[in-house]
Amino acid sequence: MTTHTAVPLKIQALTREAFAPYGDVIEASDSAHHFTINGGNTERFHDLAYIDPGANGRAIVSIFRGQPRTLPFSVQMMERHPKGSQAFIPMSGHSYLVVVAPAGKPPTTKDIKVFLAQPGQGVNYATGTWHHPLLALEAISDFVVIDRSGPEANCDEVELEASGVIAWESGIEEAGDTALST
Repeated sequence: MTTHTAVPLKIQALTREAFAPYGDVIEASDSAHHFTINGGNTERFHDLAYIDPGANGRAIVSIFRGQPRTLPFSVQMMERHPKGSQAFIPMSGHSYLVVVAPAGKPPTTKDIKVFLAQPGQGVNYATGTWHHPLLALEAISDFVVIDRSGPEANCDEVELEASGVIAWESGIEEAGDTALST
């Protein structure tokens, strides 16, 4: 039987390096390969995510409209897409939360990482990475979603043995700081 004991989770800044075990950060930053095109009029930030439609799949583009969540928020379940990646690119100019755990066996609350994504940052969940469904903050938010369509089901869900609770404290955890507890 599953109990829903509350376990605090830490929020950390979303960086390419910190998120690498779970997939890709999609953003126009100096750390990305970039160059000018179109006669010098456009800066291209190139090949930002590995989009994996998996065997017998094809990449599709959708728009997801997320209702805003309020904090504290209780994380009680996670999902994964075992046959292909899933990218979220914000369109609405609002921050949002990214809740992930490593691919593989179903996660426990201690496996979960929470990232605060800024309006100009998208994420691409690597194939099989456990994640929580969309967690918009502040307002209704639209996201371009690039994921897999194919003949087989591509979503597994699990209920956590203990809930994780995300709540604002005084800041965002960066490089080992614990200023923001959740």
